[in-house]
Amino acid sequence: GGGGKTTVSINIAGALNQLGRDVLLVDLDPQGSATEGLGFIDAYDVNPPSLFDLLTDPSQRKEVGSIICSHPEMDVLPSNIDMTAVEPELTLSRRACEQLSLTLEPLESEYDFIIVDSPPNLGLLTDNALYATQNVLIPALAESTSKRALELLFDHIESIELEFDIDIKERGVVANRVEPTNEADHMLEWIGEAFSDTPIWEVRKRVDLQRAFSQGGSIFHYKPDLDMAAVFLTIGRSISSQFAAMDQEATA
Repeated sequence: GGGGKTTVSINIAGALNQLGRDVLLVDLDPQGSATEGLGFIDAYDVNPPSLFDLLTDPSQRKEVGSIICSHPEMDVLPSNIDMTAVEPELTLSRRACEQLSLTLEPLESEYDFIIVDSPPNLGLLTDNALYATQNVLIPALAESTSKRALELLFDHIESIELEFDIDIKERGVVANRVEPTNEADHMLEWIGEAFSDTPIWEVRKRVDLQRAFSQGGSIFHYKPDLDMAAVFLTIGRSISSQFAAMDQEATA
């Protein structure tokens, strides 16, 4: 929480859109930050069916297409106010960590990329995101407090991998809201050592990134000539290349 994951998610979705990819952004955060930030506040308060119903009632999953919202840069599967009560409901399912995967399964062929904006805590919703995607892009502030958060995340990912016999790929680390301080320099050095085999990108603190969010889109929609837009394009290209290589290996 607090690492700017929603801003990162929206801007990477925007970058992939700039590269000609069809993207679905899933707002799995009960707070609905991405849903509201992309202009779908009405969807957050909509009556059933919503994402809550899709995750808790298998008979509702056929409605997934009807609740997707269209945005100029991406499609959005919005969060809903009822999501604040979803985790107790998920515990009643025998396949508690698989509900998002089952919900998204019919959509896999419709999009080049599905990005899941996770909740700001470790729990059943985050477990669902990890199980469904089996890929993770990690936003982290260049602050010493991020060390403990990342260590907890590593332990949690390992437990999910062991429990379900899956391999969750680290696709990159986004050092977010970086400022020119000694603490940031030390943290960037630590991240470089901890993720020596993983792509790392630095997103400098820019007020225009928040303004873009407030205007209902990515930086490419608001101010495409901002220097950080180039960074997000680099991230988008890297992600595209990584998955292209994976597809080639699967068909070889």
